[in-house]
Amino acid sequence: MARLVDLSKKPYNLNPSQIEWVESTIKGMTDEEKVGQLFTNLFFFGGDAFSGNNLSNKEILEKYHIGGVRYMNGSPEDVQGLINDLQSQTKIPLLVAANCDSGGDGAVKGGTYISSGAQSEASRDPWVPYHAGLVSAREETALGVNVNFDPCVDILENWRNTIVNTRAYGTTAEDVIKYTNAYVEGLKAEREVVCCVKHFPGDGTEERDQHLILGVNELSVEEWENSFGKVYRNHIENGVEMIMAGHIALPEYQKALRPGIEDKDVMPATLAEELIQDLLKEKLDFNGMVITDASHMLGMTSAMRREDYVPGAIAAGCDMFLFFNNMEEDFNFMLKGYHNGVITEERMTDALRRILGLKAKLNLPEKQANGTLLKDKKELEVIGCAEHLEWQKEAADRGITLVKDTQQNLPINPVDHKRVRLYYLDGEKGGIMANDDSVLNRFVDELTSRGYEVMVNDGNSRIKGRTLEYRVTVDLALVVANVIGYGAQNNYRIQWKTAMSNEVPWYVHEAPTVFVSTNFTTHLHDATMVKTFINAYHGNENTVKAVIDKLEGKSEFKGTPNELVWTEKWQAKL
Repeated sequence: MARLVDLSKKPYNLNPSQIEWVESTIKGMTDEEKVGQLFTNLFFFGGDAFSGNNLSNKEILEKYHIGGVRYMNGSPEDVQGLINDLQSQTKIPLLVAANCDSGGDGAVKGGTYISSGAQSEASRDPWVPYHAGLVSAREETALGVNVNFDPCVDILENWRNTIVNTRAYGTTAEDVIKYTNAYVEGLKAEREVVCCVKHFPGDGTEERDQHLILGVNELSVEEWENSFGKVYRNHIENGVEMIMAGHIALPEYQKALRPGIEDKDVMPATLAEELIQDLLKEKLDFNGMVITDASHMLGMTSAMRREDYVPGAIAAGCDMFLFFNNMEEDFNFMLKGYHNGVITEERMTDALRRILGLKAKLNLPEKQANGTLLKDKKELEVIGCAEHLEWQKEAADRGITLVKDTQQNLPINPVDHKRVRLYYLDGEKGGIMANDDSVLNRFVDELTSRGYEVMVNDGNSRIKGRTLEYRVTVDLALVVANVIGYGAQNNYRIQWKTAMSNEVPWYVHEAPTVFVSTNFTTHLHDATMVKTFINAYHGNENTVKAVIDKLEGKSEFKGTPNELVWTEKWQAKL
């Protein structure tokens, strides 16, 4: 028999009147309303991302009875307006989620970045992730968000993995626990918000991205228990309310839990009853709510027909389904799965209790009744406020990492290094995390203001010119790698602008060369010849200023690199 929720216990701790609201609400629901509560819909400013409909907010609520919301893009005013509109028209108040990996920048345009997981780890200081969590909660709740889809509690074991390279808080269970605990402490310090950790059963052991393929955690039962198992037990014991199931298989553990499973039957956690029911809810004693990762990711879509995996995810033990493909089709897939018994009555009721239990814990019914559920525009003043920007500066100072300076190129100054050739390496164009020239412009403007003469290199040319002339006309070669991207490649590496481009580091012995990464931490794999390498973790204005302060010796480097930065290449350490 599956483990059923107990709303009187952790993480809900509901009182009798709250439990009565949950039970009476479920009893009063139609089948369509029950099915609707299982869905979290994605609202996309500038177009309908996945659902393929042109319905108004009111029509979506009345026809599909959604239980949760996430959104993408939008100004603070737009996002707050959307959430207020939805909450003002819904029969049952909504769970509203944001992806605040590193601060309020994950909640809205103009939100304050504080620190990624990688930067938090490098700082070796819980103060940094604590303030990332604190700012996340402050800025997202000002919008009306009540669920935080973070922190990422994956363990970065494989240096080739870029999907969690910057989001993971460490390469060991101990570090992940230390820094994600600090993040959650900050998240909960001042605001009432549900915390969702991810991506169960754990990413970071392989290089591929579950957006594009079935993720596989290859660890044995013992290895998993001594790593990811420790992390999840820690957060469950600490009362985490929600866990996001990844489209990630754990085949060794799955075969141990269900002897006889063949390779062809190994499913991602989102569709694997043995992982959600047997391992997470039973063995790890998780009494909270499980939500799937986004249902358009290939780790899920490649498993079986969508008609089967929409209700199949709930039948396997997930309690909420993240995102429609097509609203009408997916809703009817789920409704059909409920009516034909794929989702049993017991499973449906248990999922609804877990969903509504979180709404009760957040006091959403009371807030809906007394008129305090909606947010005031004045609350938006906290987003990007002066205090948060000061914390951004402090986090940058504590995290920026000098990985190596074996050529002793530092410090630099505008007299001896006046003429700077700046090589800008960027990532994919037009994607979810589309690149632009803002980071480049910040470096150019800041260096220029300090008295440097900056020439931005044209990397589309293969012409390198006379090396002797380069020596006497370039005082400093500065490489800035702002390589970003999401879900279009299994891993992201440096891509030079053309074959044998003049931006490849052929010049490391012709002029002092400094390489700064503003995102991924493992670029030495593609640039082992570089002798001075810095991980800055972000390209915001405060971080750029802090990087240049440290290059000039005005501030010491305080971050500590993990061993993965060397990418198992002895040349990288030279």
